[in-house]
Amino acid sequence: MPVEVNDSNFEAEVVKSDKPVIVDFWAEWCGPCKMLGPRFEELSNEMKDIKFCKLDVDNNQETAGKFGIRSIPTLLMFKGGEVVGNIVGALPKEMLQQKIQETLG
Repeated sequence: MPVEVNDSNFEAEVVKSDKPVIVDFWAEWCGPCKMLGPRFEELSNEMKDIKFCKLDVDNNQETAGKFGIRSIPTLLMFKGGEVVGNIVGALPKEMLQQKIQETLG
């Protein structure tokens, strides 16, 4: 299950994580976000070496603004506290998995 992150715990859960992290920036009203949600959850159960997190952009505008999130869903991939890649849009599960593996290994 993905970990819910917010403005106050983002640093501890994502930036300081000892595992690679992928964060789904989403909102409740976003149709493509709802399509991506189940795929993201499936991958979180399959790819155990990566920490999966979700951040609601409406309730956490400080973090979303800090990373320049302009459209959702946007997935940011972190390694060692740094952004190393991103995915914008609701891709099919296989494409998501491939991009995540290419970026986070």
